[in-house]
Amino acid sequence: MGGLLSSLYQTLMNFSGTNARILLLGLDAAGKTTLLYKLKLNETVCTIPTIGFNVETVEPIRNVTFTVWDVGGQDKIRTLWKHYFINTDGLVFVVDSADPERFVEARTELNAILENDEMRGVPFVVMANKQDLPGARRPMELAEVLGLMKVKGQQWHVQGCCAATGDGLVEGLEVLTNLVKQFQKNSSA
Repeated sequence: MGGLLSSLYQTLMNFSGTNARILLLGLDAAGKTTLLYKLKLNETVCTIPTIGFNVETVEPIRNVTFTVWDVGGQDKIRTLWKHYFINTDGLVFVVDSADPERFVEARTELNAILENDEMRGVPFVVMANKQDLPGARRPMELAEVLGLMKVKGQQWHVQGCCAATGDGLVEGLEVLTNLVKQFQKNSSA
C-alpha cells in the first residue's frame, strides 16, 4: 500500500496547489470504478455496475486535489456523459483490452467525446485495462485500433494497466498530471 501511495505522491508533487477535474469514462465493465477505488483506497473493491456516477477526491498530498468523476458506462447512460464535460481538465478513458469485440464501440464513444466542443483540447489517457488477461491487446495495438494516431489538437497517451492489482495506474496518472498541467497553463495564458 505504501508503495502505491508513495508513487502517487511523487507523481502529483509538481501539481501542488492545483485543482483538476478529471472525467473517468469508458464502456460498462471496462474497470473504471475498480481503477478509481484502487487509486483512492489502494484496495480492490467488489463493484457493481455504476448507475449514475461516483465522485471521489484523490488527495495524495495536502495541496493537490484531483476530483475524479466516474460516470457509468452502460449504453443508456452514455447519452448523459456530455453533461459532465464542462470544465474538465483531463480524461481517463478505460478500455477492456481483452475484449476485442467491443473495440469498435469504444472507438465510437471516445470519438464522440473528443468531438464535443467542451472536450476540445482536453488531454486524455487511455487506460488499456486488464493487461493480466490472456489475449489482452498491448497499449500501442489499442492506440491503433482506437484510431488515436489520427487525433489532432489533443495530447494523449495509452497506458497498459491492471486496475485490480494497481499495475500501471500510477504511471498513467503521472502522464495525465503532466498533460493536465500543460493544458491548464495553456488555458490560462
